[in-house]
Amino acid sequence: MKILITGGAGFVGSSLAISLKKNYPSYQIFALDNLKRRGSELSLSRLKAAGIEFMHGDIRSKEDFDALPAVDTVIEASAEPSVLAGLDGTPDYLINTNLFGTVNCLNYALKHKANFIFLSTSRVYPIKTIETLNFAEADTRFVLTDDQPVAGVSSKGIAENFPLDGARSLYGTTKLASELLIQEYNEFYGLKTVINRCGVITGPWQMGKVDQGVMVLWIAKHYFEQQLAYIGYGGTGKQTRDMLHIADLYRLIDWELHNLDAVNGEILNAGGGNESSASLQELTQICQEVTGKTIPIKQVTENRAADIRLYITDNTKVTQLTGWKPELGIREIVSDIHDWLNENRAALEPILK
Repeated sequence: MKILITGGAGFVGSSLAISLKKNYPSYQIFALDNLKRRGSELSLSRLKAAGIEFMHGDIRSKEDFDALPAVDTVIEASAEPSVLAGLDGTPDYLINTNLFGTVNCLNYALKHKANFIFLSTSRVYPIKTIETLNFAEADTRFVLTDDQPVAGVSSKGIAENFPLDGARSLYGTTKLASELLIQEYNEFYGLKTVINRCGVITGPWQMGKVDQGVMVLWIAKHYFEQQLAYIGYGGTGKQTRDMLHIADLYRLIDWELHNLDAVNGEILNAGGGNESSASLQELTQICQEVTGKTIPIKQVTENRAADIRLYITDNTKVTQLTGWKPELGIREIVSDIHDWLNENRAALEPILK
């Protein structure tokens, strides 16, 4: 099998590429990336050592695709992943990458009759609707209840039939627009596709920042003994997310790669679910226990733009269709990232500190 992974030097793309090559040594895997994101250059030696062919290129450029060989499957893992991207009034890079870049990927897949696996985001769900959901406030976190004003949500989390009317961030909108185009290519061009709406993905080799990669950021700030802040919702740190370890996402992508007919045309929510979720307050406690360090955490009561109180993925559909469900919990994720920081401190300190 020949596979192209776009965003192939990014956290998700490189992790998927290396795991695939390890499990299927005979597969030819190409990793396409423009290396714009800081830290992506660290992936190059890892990709090379794994036997993956790196190709420096940009999905915004149709010409860069013309130089690529034919493949059997495209895994579209490229994105400008920041929820805050474009909110400063310059959304060009975001839109050109996340929307027009996807169109180039689709046309390349169509040209070679390749299957198409798309990594979308839970951010396609509108902010105001999520913010008006019924929740309970427990001692350390916010919790969704079963009595809700809209369909597609329960105490298990948010499902695929959650209403899509409303604003969701420019990042979420470009990904949703890409989803709509993918469905058209599936229906009218016969392209075999699956869309995965991922929650928070995390794990070793993610270069965490305030606006994207909060799990690694939180652990790294403890590790390097710097300051953090609980921002918004009264500054209590009760805002809650589910976390999906990259190794768990890999197992789903591996299954889809080899069983795409079973999920062709589907949209699947894929996240940590309730079993692998934490509030910032709870995450702080685990970080303290794993790192042995306690750091100052400021309280900022005002909410940030595009933030949400809580998001939990309802994995019911993806589990029913594929048998997949996440296996790694929050403590395992924190320990794994902590070990990675220990092993690669010299390379990571300039980026994450």
